Amino acid sequence: MPVAGASPLPGSATPPEPLGHASFLRDIEANSVNRAILQRWRRLDLPQAWLVAGCLFQTIWNHRAGRAPEADIRDYDLFYFDAGDLSADAEARVQAHVDAVQGDLGGCVEVANQARVHLWYPEFFGLPYAALDSAESGIEQFLVRETCVGVRPGAVCAPHGLEGVYAGTLTSNARMHAPVRSASARLNGLVWNAHVSKHQDLVQL
Repeated sequence: MPVAGASPLPGSATPPEPLGHASFLRDIEANSVNRAILQRWRRLDLPQAWLVAGCLFQTIWNHRAGRAPEADIRDYDLFYFDAGDLSADAEARVQAHVDAVQGDLGGCVEVANQARVHLWYPEFFGLPYAALDSAESGIEQFLVRETCVGVRPGAVCAPHGLEGVYAGTLTSNARMHAPVRSASARLNGLVWNAHVSKHQDLVQL
């Protein structure tokens, strides 16, 4: 069901036509950090890697609201999938490698091995979490359907489509694992550009 208080961004009730992956890739690359990360993709050399979530949908919302593409984007998340080494040390080594490749971009690029989420999730959130079988499965688990997006050079992962991203809606994801209290906090933490000042009651869970 749609999140209480959510409504389309001004001037964005109808997404561009045709709404395809190619146009989405062009739009998110208006953000100079996104563009640089994708340009350096081969140097990352990560298995099943995707640039995901906030840095993508926030770039679209910024554009639709007439703001700078990079506005209010605190970090840039990279998912990858490596079931061969589930240790935190291995993930830390990958983070160090990514820092070496992307560290000059002025944004915080954070990596997460989706193959090991089930190892730390229960302790962090207090709920069980089934082991994932791919990075794409991790993208499907985001709290809000419209934020379930990932890109890599020439490809888009959008299990719920892209219409809602351009419409500026926030719809609960039935597949989310987060407890309600955490879900509410995370939803309230979404920066919704110029719209946010008009919708302080964005979430009522």
